[in-house]
Amino acid sequence: MPITQCPDLAPVALPAQCALALPLPQASPTRAIVIQRSTLAGFRHHDAPLLWRALHPGAPLDLMRESDNASDADAVAVYWRGRKIGYLPRGENLMAASLLDHHRPLNARIQRLAPRAERNRRLWLEVLMR
Repeated sequence: MPITQCPDLAPVALPAQCALALPLPQASPTRAIVIQRSTLAGFRHHDAPLLWRALHPGAPLDLMRESDNASDADAVAVYWRGRKIGYLPRGENLMAASLLDHHRPLNARIQRLAPRAERNRRLWLEVLMR
């Protein structure tokens, strides 16, 4: 039988069924800090319109640095399940690009979808640092 210590008493033997009721230590959940909230740029130029029906708030997104991008040296592409859906907006991507360049773990998630909004305001995302 398991033994437990009581502060003012001698060790007490607990029946096996009581031992099952004792709480087990929990693994601490992975914490993330939201470092940026942005819209998705380039919506119509990538796979976002094709994948629109499958996207949902809370869906995880991957961020990939594109330092060789001819249009933007600080480009950060946004992927959902391996498919490029767009970019972090130019002018809002410098911090994420710098963190990715320094091998900091970043990812993102869909914050909200606005199907009737203009193309550049249909998908809002949060960039997370773990």
